[in-house]
Amino acid sequence: MWQWENATAGAIAGFATVAVLHPLDVVRTRFQVNDGRLMNLPIYKNTGHAIVTITRAEGLKGLYAGFSPAVLGSTVSWGLYFFFYNRAKSRYLRRTEKQQLSPGLHLISAAEAGALVSLFTNPIWLVKTRLQLQTPLQLSQPYSGFSDALRTILKEEGWHTLYKGIGPSLLLQVSHGAIQFTVYEELRKFVLQIKSDRGKAALRDREKLLNSLDYAVLGATSKFAAMLFTYPYQVIRSRIQQRPNTDGVPKYANSWHVVKETLRFEGIRGFYKGITANLLKNVPAASITFVVYENVLNLLRLRDRNN
Repeated sequence: MWQWENATAGAIAGFATVAVLHPLDVVRTRFQVNDGRLMNLPIYKNTGHAIVTITRAEGLKGLYAGFSPAVLGSTVSWGLYFFFYNRAKSRYLRRTEKQQLSPGLHLISAAEAGALVSLFTNPIWLVKTRLQLQTPLQLSQPYSGFSDALRTILKEEGWHTLYKGIGPSLLLQVSHGAIQFTVYEELRKFVLQIKSDRGKAALRDREKLLNSLDYAVLGATSKFAAMLFTYPYQVIRSRIQQRPNTDGVPKYANSWHVVKETLRFEGIRGFYKGITANLLKNVPAASITFVVYENVLNLLRLRDRNN
């Protein structure tokens, strides 16, 4: 039962996050795939210039390109992530017969959840990426929306295309989630320890000591730490998930091809394109997500206690 409450809280948190910060996600994706060579994308100087340029050329619709799959993907991802993560934690707690998990088991729980989520959601993220990259400069017939993109991809490229980028996606989900949740859990325990008068308060009472500001800071800090280590996987995934050229030939054959070409033409800096927009989006996004998640979870627990 607790797992379903965690899934509900996670899904609501994911929706709230995307609704507020989606334009920065569009900017990040466009920066990620722009390697400076021939592209059907405008050249943006920085994040602010990108937002202004997209608004002028494409309107609000451009800033919210790929919004439907982003909402669906984020809601499903966070819901499944918290569901699988808390199931894993519960399983390891039963096995170890302890009240708290070690950092290593937090890491394993988060990695396990990340891998499962990646397998479920990769098709959604691929469609989102392609919709976000559609501009007036694109030569191919644009997708009219999420369902049209899905049908067109299946018809023209086959179902296996929906799993393009699954390699870097798995690495991203497993490593990013593992780092983020491990840092979050350890910092959370540390703050609780400080706030509970050196750990003398009962565990149930200690949980009430954290407020929304605490959750916001913990979420932002853990997200920042994870992002620094895992951002190159996002760039690789975005580049390999691009729509093929008009002749049907993909720009990159596989993930290794992306790595070689990026190093050859752009160097290490190429793997961090769009990181400013990513930080602006995901650091506050993590704060919003964990604030909403923890507060929704507390409300659900309070409801159960009163029933």
